[in-house]
Amino acid sequence: MGILENLNDLAKQFAAGTAPAADVHTAYDQVARTVPQSSLVEGLTHAFSSDQTPPFAQMISNLFNQSSPDQKAGLLNQIVATLGPGGVSRVLAGAGGMGGLGSVLSGGGSVTPAQAQQISPEQVQVLAQNAETKDPSIVSAAAGFYAQHPTLVKAIGAGALALLLSRISQARR
Repeated sequence: MGILENLNDLAKQFAAGTAPAADVHTAYDQVARTVPQSSLVEGLTHAFSSDQTPPFAQMISNLFNQSSPDQKAGLLNQIVATLGPGGVSRVLAGAGGMGGLGSVLSGGGSVTPAQAQQISPEQVQVLAQNAETKDPSIVSAAAGFYAQHPTLVKAIGAGALALLLSRISQARR
């Protein structure tokens, strides 16, 4: 059997506590290299939305924390597009301040990597939670963004990766 045929079994083993996280990560690396990006987007969207994984905002915060400055800026620009500058200002004002986004929001520009570095993962978690409440399509938008960075996706954790792999396996049958 090929790797895609083994994904469902691996996900079941992980759920039962019998598959080592390293095996899940190895399988994910192989799959990420072989499936179309759209399959990763679908799998990530499923993992972000599942009740078997941590909440979307928590996973996004973890991914943000592991992201490069450019990746952080890209995610924040998606959130700003969803919430709007006024929405981001309100959310961040209640979550401990504006950080480096104050000047961007007042000027209507894009978040730069340097500005993104000034935003904490906790603030991103609050922003992501509010963005998801306002427009649930942010989940698939974030999945599309992170599918472009498949190595970083491993930061969502082995359990979420196992669920992602299971989804890809089911979709490819």
